[in-house]
Order: sequence, then C-alpha cells, then structure tokens
Amino acid sequence: MFKKLLIANRGEIAVRIIRAARELGIQTVAIYSEADKDSLHTMLADEAICIGPAKSTDSYLNMNRVLSAAIVTEAQAIHPGFGFLSENSKFATLCEEMNIKFIGPSGEIMDKMGDKINARAEMIRANVPVIPGSDGEVFTAEEALEVANRLGYPVMLKASAGGGGKGIRKVNTKEELAPAFESASQEAKVSFGNGAMYIEKVIYPARHIEVQILGDSYGNIVHLGERDCSLQRNNQKVLEESPSVAIGKTLRHEIGSAAVRAAKAVNYENAGTIEFLLDEKSGQFYFMEMNTRVQVEHPVTEFVSGVDIVKEQIRIAAGEK
Repeated sequence: MFKKLLIANRGEIAVRIIRAARELGIQTVAIYSEADKDSLHTMLADEAICIGPAKSTDSYLNMNRVLSAAIVTEAQAIHPGFGFLSENSKFATLCEEMNIKFIGPSGEIMDKMGDKINARAEMIRANVPVIPGSDGEVFTAEEALEVANRLGYPVMLKASAGGGGKGIRKVNTKEELAPAFESASQEAKVSFGNGAMYIEKVIYPARHIEVQILGDSYGNIVHLGERDCSLQRNNQKVLEESPSVAIGKTLRHEIGSAAVRAAKAVNYENAGTIEFLLDEKSGQFYFMEMNTRVQVEHPVTEFVSGVDIVKEQIRIAAGEK
C-alpha cells in the first residue's frame, strides 16, 4: 500500500479522497491555487502545497507543477479526482514515466475509450451493441448529410471528444444539419481542442443507464449495478437513481454483463462508468460512451452497493485484487 498520496484536485472530491486515504492509513498531500489557500481540503490533508495562481491553467491543469509537487513531497501516487487532469492521457503517461502511480487507467486505455469514435469501434469489435450511426468520423457537413439521410431523421451530431452537454446537437431535418454541424464542431474545437464529429440515430423514448465498473490489474472486472440518469436538462444530468425502476432482473443482468464485456475488451483497470441508452419501446440497449474516471455521482452507487469506490481505486492502484 502507498505511504503518501497526492490529490490533484480541490473541493468536495479532494475532501472525499482524503477521507478514504486516511481510513487506509495513507498520508495525504493537498495541492491548491492561491485562491484556494483556505479551502477545507488544504486543512484536512497532512500536507498542503501551493502550485500557482487562481487560474486553473496555471495551477490544477499545469502538469509540470502537479508532478513537481508530488516529487517534492515524495508522494508515491496521485489521485486526480474528476475534472482537471483526470482523463488526460498525457498526464497519466507522465506519471508512469516518473514512477508515480496514477490512480486510474493507463494513458493508452484513456485514448481508446476517452475518444468516443475510437470507443465505438472498440465496442463493435467486442460485440457490444452500439447505436446505429456513422462508420467513424464525419469530416464535412456534406458527408454528415449523406449519413443522416441514410439513417433517417432525427439524428444526433456528437463530438468525439465531447462531454458535459457540449458538442452535441439534435437534428430533426436535413435543413438543420449543416448549421448544426458547423456549430457543434466549432464548440467542440473551442472546448476540447478537437472538432471531430460523428452521427448516431436518435433513440426515443429512451433511458440513460450507466453502469459502475471496477477492474484490477489481474484481469478481474466487476460491476456495481446501474444508475438511471435519465432526468436531464440541456444534456446535463440532474438526478441519479439506483437501482433503475425502468429495468427488470433479466435486463439488469444483460446490461451489467455488457458493461463487464466492454471493460474486458480494452483490459480496463480501476474505476470507470459504461453509459448506455435504453430504447424504451424495444428494450434494446446501446453503448454510448465510457467515463475513464470516478464520477461526481459515485456516492449513489456507494450507498446502494456498500462499496467505497475511492478506497477500491486506491487498493487497485496499489496492486491488490
């Protein structure tokens, strides 16, 4: 087990990680920007180190400063929490090169599953059902129009690097497609540095079901049940419910098995969430994407399952089964 852990985050998730580490007997290091010097996580950690000014690009998102803080404090591992560097494959790889354990999947796995077009291709190879859509990236509005006409309207334009409701547009008619494509692609380019787009058929009415998984470094994958996050506003989750009242025992088993199969297909390690869309008419479910980190809503699953997900993340990273 690690002796010292650095938390590369702030706020509630940093406090949450400190609690888990303390219960495992691990010393903690908090990093903070000048704006967060009096924040709760800096007071609860065993050590706290300032890594820069208030602007996150100069502090929490500055990989060199975060890694320098870990080296100076002799931290053996870094927990990224969610947001900031949690799904940055370059940062995960840098940690590995510095012999500091990144608590999460490898940079290689992040690249496979963090890019939604790549993830979709991986799931097709793993025989996990995906929503009918484009074969890979759609490069132009003209190409998007051809795909949409083949699929039939309405369709959903999605950014390969999208998230948080950005880079996504519902298109009801062919007249809407070109401006929606340009708008979504530009938004994705500004928000994520990647304007790549793909198209999927709209499934309606539908439920948004996500499955929490844990994978160790020995090839063992388990799921901790589902969360129903269908209640949304502007493509942002508002409320999560577990277990979902929309699925029965048989479907719950099928979705859970598909999530495990999806994770095994890429040799996934640590905590992750497989997101599915459930067609309420047919009962068919489809893979949408994977989050390669602990999510904001992880306590919902912890409450239902009794499993401390953050502790399990740390144990897995330390080489435990």
